[in-house]
Amino acid sequence: MARHVRRSGIIGGAAVAVASLGVAGYLTFGQSGATSEAHAGTTEQAKPAPVDPSIVHASDRPGKSLNITIDDGPDPAWTPKVLATLKKYDVKATFCMIGPQAAAHPDLVEQVAAAGHKLCDHTISHNTGMDHRPEAYQSKQILDAQQMIEKAAGGPRVDYYRAPGGAFTPYSRKLAAERGMRPLGWNVDSKDFERPGTDAIVRTVRKELRNGPTVLFHDGGGDRSQTVAALDRLLPWMKQQGYGFGFPKR
Repeated sequence: MARHVRRSGIIGGAAVAVASLGVAGYLTFGQSGATSEAHAGTTEQAKPAPVDPSIVHASDRPGKSLNITIDDGPDPAWTPKVLATLKKYDVKATFCMIGPQAAAHPDLVEQVAAAGHKLCDHTISHNTGMDHRPEAYQSKQILDAQQMIEKAAGGPRVDYYRAPGGAFTPYSRKLAAERGMRPLGWNVDSKDFERPGTDAIVRTVRKELRNGPTVLFHDGGGDRSQTVAALDRLLPWMKQQGYGFGFPKR
């Protein structure tokens, strides 16, 4: 069961509806997979340059541009289909990954990076209440996930951090930014996590695009067939409307 949480002040004017995964396997894997070795692994690499700790929504591409973002994977059933659809329309996206999912499917993380998409840290256990947890908890969620994703990717860095449910804190934003990950918000929630039907997803995105460039979809957390079908309709339509595609500003 997915539960959506509304938070104000995260997406710059658009309503935020976010899914708490509610998948016990994710949470159990997240708790057991978050090891002290992950912190040690993070320090072994050269430290990336710090970035702006403010939550970004803008695109790095000038003009009429969109940022496609894909959350909660990688998933062996749906990530390949999302990748194929993006390739079909020559669109790059930012994949916000759950750490244990990345560790379990390094081949998919490598495929995402090799195709020119960007990587984003979406924590270990997708706890939408982590802004009410101690700083030590937030740190472990963020840093362990970063290490898992980068290890799975085999070289490429994680460029962004997206808090589950928009549960950012000043501490988590600063921590991520100090490690080269720009905090990433969204302007348009496709509501695809609720599986309202492909037509409904398409309508929601078309209606909400005026709110800003960063659009939220999912490739994990359950059946994402509606998401794949919606992307197959939305991406060519977006191009017909004169949109280009970039990445969130760093």
